Amino acid sequence: MSAPPPPYDRKPSNTTPSALGARYLSQTRLRSNSHGPLQEISAELTEAEVNSIAPPAPIYKIVLTGGPCGGKTTSMARLSPYLRERGFEVITCPEAFSLLVNNGMAFDYLGAVEGMDIVVQDTVMDMQIGMEDGFERVLRARGKPAVLLCDRGLMDGSAYMKEEDWNKLMQKREINCVSELREGRYNAVFHLVTAAEGAEAYYTLENNAVRTETPELARSLDSMTLNAWVGHPSLKIFDNSCDFETKMQRVVEETARLVGLPTHLQRVTTKFLLKKEPDLSAFPKEVAYQIFEVEKVYLYEENEVVSQENVLKEYSFIRKRTSLRKSGKESGSVYGWTSVQTMKDGQRVEKKRIITKREYLSLFNNRDKTRHIVRQKRISFLWNIQSFNIHVFKEPSDVCILHAQVRSSPDSNDTVDMPPFLDVDRLITDSVEDEMYGAYQISLIK
Repeated sequence: MSAPPPPYDRKPSNTTPSALGARYLSQTRLRSNSHGPLQEISAELTEAEVNSIAPPAPIYKIVLTGGPCGGKTTSMARLSPYLRERGFEVITCPEAFSLLVNNGMAFDYLGAVEGMDIVVQDTVMDMQIGMEDGFERVLRARGKPAVLLCDRGLMDGSAYMKEEDWNKLMQKREINCVSELREGRYNAVFHLVTAAEGAEAYYTLENNAVRTETPELARSLDSMTLNAWVGHPSLKIFDNSCDFETKMQRVVEETARLVGLPTHLQRVTTKFLLKKEPDLSAFPKEVAYQIFEVEKVYLYEENEVVSQENVLKEYSFIRKRTSLRKSGKESGSVYGWTSVQTMKDGQRVEKKRIITKREYLSLFNNRDKTRHIVRQKRISFLWNIQSFNIHVFKEPSDVCILHAQVRSSPDSNDTVDMPPFLDVDRLITDSVEDEMYGAYQISLIK
């Protein structure tokens, strides 16, 4: 497979910027080995083997998690046919702990021997990784757009362990940064709040033989599970402020938005301008938060001439996301690629992929030199079952913006329950004047 000409030697064409980015990304694994063993043996590989190395179509990994009786099983049953009917291959990955219990492991195993809980969670993690990686390999080889729906993910185990035991497990497995188990592994995390929180009349133990939790314990586990995933940039919370059918429809709409299908979901975040960077010491003790450094690199400049008649413009960027410990020391980085389309009807469609460090560095060389590299500090936290992200711009601007997850569909009037420990200036609107607060505009070299 021959490499393309240098990006800045290309003459203008009608090919869209993000299409170029997508094509480059899908082939980058082979290109990065163009002088190595893979190139030499590629002629001997089957189509499935080549696909498994450099998949020609995107694969999305979504975790469905939450407290007991939140709707995970129903969501997976809804999403599978919905996605298949729209051209996606779908595989569901079962919960590893339930497999152990359903095949003979009693709950009293956990306390039978000192250190047994660590052994069990270590085993659960081995099983979960094996199943997820195996299913993903099959989907990659198939060569079509695909979604892997995971009944819980690797971070869920931390909600059922003491912090010191979880840290021992991470040390044993030589995992220095939990981002590897979180945003470095999954495209999105959907947390379905237990019915015991806000829909108590519908909380039941009858439809899951493994479930034994009282409503009080269910609420506690729900909170701990949610905190386990704080820091994932696509953590979406589905609470019980609506009826169950509407909750399921919100899950379907959010999935459609993630994979680039048409949706009635008008927006998923509301933005606010903060007067200053927040003082983390002012955060309540019960508020869990994660800190990151982000490097965002735009690959191509805007091109209004696009091949799809319904698309007004497209662009793409790559992102390096580095986790920071409370001490400020770096603990590891994960990498992603995003394509953004603005439709003529005003809808914004994003497609995301998790990429490797090697792919990031290759794509970095194709950056748009008419734009700054955007660097930010990000603070992710939860408040009253809402997900918040604070973007503190470091270069080339110094603004501070709060992103608050909201639900907004034609029949929704939800508002943001604003954390009282933040100094908010005002709401950022969709007006032309407020476009200046978006990273896309901030990155322009003036």
